[in-house]
Amino acid sequence: MSLGFANMNNDPLFVVTLSEDFDSHSYGKVINVLILAVFSGQRIPPFCWPILWYSGVNSDELIQGNSVVTGKLSREQSMLKRFRSSFIQSLTEKPGYPTAPIVTDGLPPGVPYIIGNEAAERFSFYGMRAILTVFMTHYLLGADGRLAPMSESEAKFYFHLFNAGVYFFPLLGAILADLFWGKYSTILGLSLVYCLGHVALAWDETRIGLFLGLTLIAIGSGGIKSCVSAHVGDQFGSRNSRRMGEVFAWFYLAINIGAATSTLLTPWLLVVSGPGLAFAVPGILMAIATAVFFAGRTKFAHIPPGGKKFLQELVSPEARATILHLIPLFVCVAMFWALFDQSGSAWVLQAEKMDRRWLGIEWESSQIQAVNPLLVLVLVPLFTYVVYPLVSRVWQLTMLRRISVGMYIAAASFCVTAWIEHMIAAGGRPSIGWQIVAYVVITAAEILISVTCLEFAYTQAPRTMKSLIMGIYLLSVSLGNTFTAAVNKFIELTGGDQPGGWAHGPGYYWFFVFAMAATGILFSGVSLFYRERTYLQDPATEDG
Repeated sequence: MSLGFANMNNDPLFVVTLSEDFDSHSYGKVINVLILAVFSGQRIPPFCWPILWYSGVNSDELIQGNSVVTGKLSREQSMLKRFRSSFIQSLTEKPGYPTAPIVTDGLPPGVPYIIGNEAAERFSFYGMRAILTVFMTHYLLGADGRLAPMSESEAKFYFHLFNAGVYFFPLLGAILADLFWGKYSTILGLSLVYCLGHVALAWDETRIGLFLGLTLIAIGSGGIKSCVSAHVGDQFGSRNSRRMGEVFAWFYLAINIGAATSTLLTPWLLVVSGPGLAFAVPGILMAIATAVFFAGRTKFAHIPPGGKKFLQELVSPEARATILHLIPLFVCVAMFWALFDQSGSAWVLQAEKMDRRWLGIEWESSQIQAVNPLLVLVLVPLFTYVVYPLVSRVWQLTMLRRISVGMYIAAASFCVTAWIEHMIAAGGRPSIGWQIVAYVVITAAEILISVTCLEFAYTQAPRTMKSLIMGIYLLSVSLGNTFTAAVNKFIELTGGDQPGGWAHGPGYYWFFVFAMAATGILFSGVSLFYRERTYLQDPATEDG
């Protein structure tokens, strides 16, 4: 077999003849020369570098048969040397991306790419998470290929352990971004790890595939979380900083558009086609999310990593004071996440015992979660443009006050689920409408707490520590899920969910009601001593 290479004018350059015993390493050398030819006079893209590294061919070499010979024609030899120079340039030069917020009175040009990426990534994450509890309790296979599902308590334990991991790794991503790579490179690199996790889940339906997939997704999804939120804030300067809250609201809307569509779709796919396709579709959306983010690279402000400045600022008195003042607030917020994330575990299992016929449709138990993101689509604009302005006319609704009010509302949502459990324990099969009421209440709490915390964590962080502070905030989600996982493990070990046990039926939900109410009281007291200070990437906007 022969391969012919020509230039852009279709002038023949050389022919590569492949013998039957042409080995795989030599194939790599052919690909090397092909890459050099295709990208003649251009910068060779990074995805080609591993191939060039593997094949090891010099740029002034030609391939014939099973051997490499030096080119003799000066014209071709000169051209190939230019290819080599282009490759070296690709390795050593950095693209000329903006390194400060792009000056504009309107929205930053990179915002549409960030919002699009977030919608697809959240489809990926919530689509996978929506079916996780049901998969573990109904579809999980043993090593012999037979069904080997988990108990309810064990499934809840692993569900919240996974969530804890997802929200622990933002701290790792933050350190990589703020100290070494910058936010853009960190997001892009860890997104590829994220994609591999989806592949593992779709490929292997045993505990090996489950734990490997969840580990990779926790690293990838968690690692980019603090960077993505901070990357949004990095796009703003003094002239358009007033629109940051608006964009964070739209950012949260994108999260919930992705979450709503996937939470409706993947449970249906699980029933109709099984776990393989149900986990594969979110993986495809994650690949799309990565591509959308890469497409916006020239539109973003690429704030350089802090490096030594980051380390110096980390040990500065100001940084230490900022972190020490924020930690008590974030620890209190952790209890909200201990409650909220049970919509994907305890609430799903509760829905299996309820009458799920609603609007003339029999819903899957894991589809009911879609109510939350759909409500967010309605309530975020309502709160942003109606509720907050109206309340602020009579009572200044600061960010800390929003969070405090949200905690008491979150406790009220679990009062509703406790009442549902009372009806189930009495032998009834209550309508799923009762759980939808609980979703309305906890979604209102989510908007007051979660959306507000994103903006609060960004604005309170010194300029070189945006990702780190966001990572510390996201640790509150990890802490909350760790608390829930520990409670469920304790219940599993002590039999607390057995008849007569403290966590049997409604007792489980009342425990979290009292825990959340007590935490709300504590937060209200702690927040009185906190003094807010705003830091943006443009020093002109700093206040204190």
